[in-house]
Amino acid sequence: MVLVCYFYSPKVTIKYMAETLGMLCDKLTIAHLKQYHTQDNVRLQSLSTQILQLQLEINEYVADAISGKILPARMTFAANKVFKSEGNTVATIDGNIGEVFYQLANVNCKLWHEQEKVYEFEKVAVSEKDNVVKQLALLNLERNKCIDAINEQFKKSIVNGEL
Repeated sequence: MVLVCYFYSPKVTIKYMAETLGMLCDKLTIAHLKQYHTQDNVRLQSLSTQILQLQLEINEYVADAISGKILPARMTFAANKVFKSEGNTVATIDGNIGEVFYQLANVNCKLWHEQEKVYEFEKVAVSEKDNVVKQLALLNLERNKCIDAINEQFKKSIVNGEL
């Protein structure tokens, strides 16, 4: 669910979105991963509904941004993760929005499989536990960089009139 506040002026209705395009893309990839990994019919139906809602919300978000209903300053919400960079190398995120969206989907898939190990952490060899925790941290940082990159590129495209 997205909280949307409307402010009216004689010329245009401005939306202040609680979520960004990157956040919505992230939710869409995660909903698809959940759909892929379940066989429960009730859950599959719920996820199908969520996926449709997210697709519609993304379409509305893009249309509202193009029409000026979402101010460029509201199109980004940097994660501002604070972490020690030494020893915590995170993949470089680059490319156009579609390429970064693909990177986001890929990192969420990796994150899903790493997180699965935590659900049965007692079965992870003691010598591997630190690596699992480290991978989760690095993948989450990469995920946030993807979300931020999608937001920045989308904002730039709107500001430059490319969309």
